[in-house]
Order: sequence, then C-alpha cells, then structure tokens
Amino acid sequence: MIDPETGGDTANGVLARVAAAIEARKGADPKASYVAALFAKGGDAILKKIGEEATETVMAAKDGDKLRITAEVADLWFHCLVLLASRGLGPDDVLAELARREGVSGIAEKAARGR
Repeated sequence: MIDPETGGDTANGVLARVAAAIEARKGADPKASYVAALFAKGGDAILKKIGEEATETVMAAKDGDKLRITAEVADLWFHCLVLLASRGLGPDDVLAELARREGVSGIAEKAARGR
C-alpha cells in the first residue's frame, strides 16, 4: 500500500507483504526456507523463537542501542507474523484489534477483559 499523502509505503503494506511471503513459504522445502523450517519444527519452535526475540529486544533496549533495538523488534515482529500465520491469522487481525482499542484507556480495556 502506498500512503497517498507521502507517496511512501505504509506499515500495513509492509506487514501485508511480509505476511504474504510467510504464507507462500510455509509449505516450501524446509532445507530451502527458514519459514518452512520453523513450520516443520512445529508450534513450540515458533513460540521458542518469539521468546528468544523478545528477550533480545529487552536486552537491546536496556543497552539503549537504537539500531539494535530496531533490528530486534523487526525480528520479533517477523516471528509474531509467523505465529499468526500458523494459527490462520494475519496482521489485519491484529490491526483490527488495535483499532478496536484505539481511544480506550488501557486500564479500562484490561479491566474489561477480566485479567
């Protein structure tokens, strides 16, 4: 997607393209595709990667290295997109949930979930 105001790529467009690439590769040869290899290893391997990337993101943030923070968050987002694809979901599902929460106090939203 192109942002009509700036002429640049929107975040949603990038996420949609990455999600489409994941979808296209998940059934590929695991020896030729990292995504296919993750899917072949199963859900626990995907969850483990998310945990690893989340930890690396926290460590980068603690160090304050902006380039490393950006790289680690990109890794984390990528692996979250893999998780979504493994459950038949995609970035639009997450964006819809964020839109639903927009303008709602985080405290009120969490209380409404009963957690």
